[in-house]
Amino acid sequence: MAKFDYNVIVIGGGSAGLVSAYICSAVKARVALIEKHKMGGDCLNTGCVPSKALIRSARILSQIRNHKLYGIHTATAEFEFSEIMDRVHAIIAKVEPHDSVDRYTKLGVDCIQATAKIISPHEVEVDGKILTTKNIIVATGARPAIPPIPGLDKVDFLTTDTLWNLRELPKRLIVAGGGPIGCELTQCFARLGSNVTQVEMMPQLLSREDPEVGEWINKRFKAEGVDVRINTKCKEIAVEKGEKYMIVEEGGQEKRIPFDQLLVAVGRAANAKGFGLEELGVELSARGTIVVDDYMRTPTHPNIYACGDVAGPYQFTHTAAHQAWYCAVNALFSPLKKFKVDYRIIPWSTFTDPEVARVGLSETEARSAGIAYESSLYPIDDLDRAIADSEDHGWIKVLTEPAKDKILGVTIVGNHAGDLISEYVLAMKNGFGLNNILSTIHIYPTMAEANKYVAGVWKKAHAPQTLLTWIEKFHRWRRS
Repeated sequence: MAKFDYNVIVIGGGSAGLVSAYICSAVKARVALIEKHKMGGDCLNTGCVPSKALIRSARILSQIRNHKLYGIHTATAEFEFSEIMDRVHAIIAKVEPHDSVDRYTKLGVDCIQATAKIISPHEVEVDGKILTTKNIIVATGARPAIPPIPGLDKVDFLTTDTLWNLRELPKRLIVAGGGPIGCELTQCFARLGSNVTQVEMMPQLLSREDPEVGEWINKRFKAEGVDVRINTKCKEIAVEKGEKYMIVEEGGQEKRIPFDQLLVAVGRAANAKGFGLEELGVELSARGTIVVDDYMRTPTHPNIYACGDVAGPYQFTHTAAHQAWYCAVNALFSPLKKFKVDYRIIPWSTFTDPEVARVGLSETEARSAGIAYESSLYPIDDLDRAIADSEDHGWIKVLTEPAKDKILGVTIVGNHAGDLISEYVLAMKNGFGLNNILSTIHIYPTMAEANKYVAGVWKKAHAPQTLLTWIEKFHRWRRS
């Protein structure tokens, strides 16, 4: 084509699409953003924002129930579940202007609320009108994955898309899935008063983390009344005489778990079909995500880019935004200048109580890959601030290169782990080691001091013993 309507058309108004459009408009390119449903995508409407709002209410209830920990004789809480859900939706509404059509229009983005159809590498059809573009960025996100469980269609099950319409607290809730989403919501509903059974087919909860992390969360959940079933496979959903059951295989035996509501939280599937990619021959991976190269381009059509959940390999809001930068810059300035996407330092956090956060390698991954490492562990039950807050549990584990302070990976289990991990993300990104963290002043008393103390654990293990022996002799000489 000799001329295009747009430099970039972005399809999808979630985290990846919004950042892509923002960057394009910031450098004065002409960009259209097409969203068929709600601006803000899953993160704002059904994911990060509502789940964290619900977690906050549930944690307050937990603290009230444990009032004696804080020297308070009596404390009770009365609440209506519907009002807690009202607060969740009010939080969504308060954040919504950040992702709104009004804001992005003022930024110079042409916002189109409609269904997009890609009809050629340079043409997108919207409401019968064909828009032409130099580049296309696909940021269509993902949806809850629905496993092929026999009988699942017999019940009106919940997903993270439909959960937020609940107005009554389920009395008996089964959560199918032991990943981050399943664990966060399991603990929430248990604290709100549901009798929760969590079913996970893997040997541990949070299977991406080291085994001791899964064991810790398992024990915590059980202490809070959750019936945790690991190594348990869901075989069938049955409805008999109005009673709903999940039939599972556990320990070689078939068991039946009655429930009132079932929440399916076994992962997310990419939204990669139904808007023209198949007709263009764009390749999908075995996981159903769009295959992209190191520059976020589809190999079949290098002017079509993809980012966020639809591209993978990570399904986090912050990685979606990270990828979006590469998509936008490469689309606008390639071949004059292009950048390879950098996945070296990807942090994440699971917002259970306590939180679990990680960046870089876990011990399990290091062993599997044959990577040599040393491990430094600091138990947070030793930390003054954690003790003062009655949050003295968990740990920080740092993996380093043998005999060096270079950080290979960090796992944190504890209060505010998702915040504490940021210091290590910065250190790894900029090549700082544990010696730099140890020599940095940390405010007392804060949880962040734990980062300095684990660096001290490493330093003590690497103290120069020969030099210390000579220094001891030097001090003895000066006393004589």
